[in-house]
Amino acid sequence: MKKVLALSLALCLTLSLGACGGSGNNGGGSSNGGGGNDSQQSSDNGGGNNSQQSDNNGGNSGEQKTVGIAMPTQDLERWNRDGAYLDAQFQAAGYKTIVTYSNNLEEQQVNDIQNMLAQGVDLLVIAAIDGNALNTVLNDAGDAGIPVIAYDRLIMNDNTSYYVSFDNYTVGTLQGTFVKDALDLDNAAGPFNIEFTGGDPADNNAPFFFNGAMDTLKPYIDSGKLNVVSGQTEFSVVGTEKWATDTALDRAQNVLASYYADGTQLDAWVCSNDSTALGVTQAVSSDYTGSNTVLITGQDGDVANLRNIKDGLQSMTVYKAVANEAVVTLDLVRAILDGETINESLISSSGWDFDCAYDTTSYETTPGHVCPSFLLVPDVVTADNMEEKLVTPGYYTVDSDGYLVATNG
Repeated sequence: MKKVLALSLALCLTLSLGACGGSGNNGGGSSNGGGGNDSQQSSDNGGGNNSQQSDNNGGNSGEQKTVGIAMPTQDLERWNRDGAYLDAQFQAAGYKTIVTYSNNLEEQQVNDIQNMLAQGVDLLVIAAIDGNALNTVLNDAGDAGIPVIAYDRLIMNDNTSYYVSFDNYTVGTLQGTFVKDALDLDNAAGPFNIEFTGGDPADNNAPFFFNGAMDTLKPYIDSGKLNVVSGQTEFSVVGTEKWATDTALDRAQNVLASYYADGTQLDAWVCSNDSTALGVTQAVSSDYTGSNTVLITGQDGDVANLRNIKDGLQSMTVYKAVANEAVVTLDLVRAILDGETINESLISSSGWDFDCAYDTTSYETTPGHVCPSFLLVPDVVTADNMEEKLVTPGYYTVDSDGYLVATNG
């Protein structure tokens, strides 16, 4: 049933985000009055410059609850998908929503969340720009008794009630395993040359991605089967501030100029996500002098990267079905606001037909303080299986040019 709900949501967003959840019994549709640089405005009153506020009175009987949804930015494609799925999901279930996008500015996100608290939200869903930058406002939420769900990125504050994400270490493991299998490291003579590009040091998930890949490949590095020609194997060195494509591009060009300009062959480049993979792919296409195809990994299933995968420029991406993440978040919010006891029974009682684990050991907001987590399972997408993994479930459609288009893009 939950798979049908996620599919319906994806198909609904294909037609119109507003048609799915933007109107309720009182006519609360999208008016798009005004418009900030990195925000959406959609409310009965035309909206302000920093948020989207929507009413939908089609939910359960009783007092209508308001959920504040704080997204980091609209600059990365995936956060537009997350914000749209969450907003549509909650509105369809009868909740009021306030949705903000904070331009990847920590101070703006703090202000956005403070405004949500001032408007009397009943619960916060936050995808943090910096998991260490929200202490004051989360303490305010805790003092007000407002539950907080850390969405996709853990927030390092003990007022974080729950964490909903994908198994971040597994994302990296899938990337590393793809490289291992593609190069046949267990059987091929080698050696092979490889480089790494990590994510934003301010994102708590980024070290998990990097460590998952590095732990998978390190035995081959230690044995000499894999060689990191640049010597750059520490996350502190290969991280990419704000996951910026241009930053990844600049570093990749420097690595290629410094270590591969003499014709040294580059066999693989592990990129933690798709925005960094775009930069690396551009650098390899323009600056790499070798004639071989370089394996390049990614994560998120951004449309531009799926085009590159189809064209053979990027090898794979790890896809995280954010429609399912929204389903988990909605059911968790319902249980919290209904005063239910939250544990692994939520998984079975909710009837999800996708994999999710309840974890009470892996993620700490402060040393010794574990945040209960619901972790979904990511999937590998390649040119060979992208229609099966992405089109059949309804997350993407095939455009007239043969490339995929996100249903809520």
